[in-house]
Amino acid sequence: MKDVAKDRWLYLMALPGIVYFLIFKYVPMYGIIMAFQDFKPHLGFMDSHWVGLKHFQRFFGEDQFWMLFRNTFLLAIYNLVFFFPLPIILALMLNEVRFDKFKRFVQTLVYIPHFVSWVVVVGIFYMLFTTEGGAVNELLYAATGQKIPFLLEPGWFRTMIVSQTVWKEVGWGTIIFLAALAGVDLQLYEAARMDGAGRWRQLWHITLPAIRSTIVILFILRLGSFLDSGFEHIFLMLTATNREVGEVFDTYVYVKGLTQGQFSYSAAVGLFKSVVGLLLVVSSNWLAKRFGEEGIY
Repeated sequence: MKDVAKDRWLYLMALPGIVYFLIFKYVPMYGIIMAFQDFKPHLGFMDSHWVGLKHFQRFFGEDQFWMLFRNTFLLAIYNLVFFFPLPIILALMLNEVRFDKFKRFVQTLVYIPHFVSWVVVVGIFYMLFTTEGGAVNELLYAATGQKIPFLLEPGWFRTMIVSQTVWKEVGWGTIIFLAALAGVDLQLYEAARMDGAGRWRQLWHITLPAIRSTIVILFILRLGSFLDSGFEHIFLMLTATNREVGEVFDTYVYVKGLTQGQFSYSAAVGLFKSVVGLLLVVSSNWLAKRFGEEGIY
């Protein structure tokens, strides 16, 4: 208690975050028991019939399971490979800019899309890529005499999803990396320049090692939401023609849980996603420590 009293202002600053996680993350965990019940809202948690692993067996036996798993897994891999490195690259590029006004202007410019809702983002892309007067397709038609149905063609679905994610979030993702870069000792760069190191050598031997622990921690945390494709984003992009490649666990839970009222079954699907994320975090954290990194715990 003496330590708490000594650092009381720090604990007070942390209090809103603690309350948020308690209310919205820990308290709802009680509802996990729904996945093992035939839950009826009028009976509540205590009086609903227990069915054990029935919903999990049904889920793994569904014909749609492997389609959902494939679509979710591929989107997660696409985001991990194409999106995750981009904030790091952009942060490194911004760190090399010496003109402060231009640097702040670019930072503001790339941060703004984060505050735009997915409805607006999808609407912008619709206006650009639709075959009915979309700017991109009009240019393609003028150049080649053909139009490409980007929004309807299944082969373009994942490309469109990743492109929208990059446009919206890559700038916001640079904040943590720029903060880590600000903590690099400038004397290291001066010593490297005196030894004849150019920009690339400084980047490789000073800058990247300085933010390596930050990259590892964010990568581990990213794996925790590996199977979270983002319901709103995917749902807005789904059509009858691309559903075969666009249906993911998040949209499946919505359809089964909210539109069909299968609460226990959708809770089982959600719990499966959470367990996979937990296993990925634990295993990646263990690997990070084995290779000499700090990890997240």
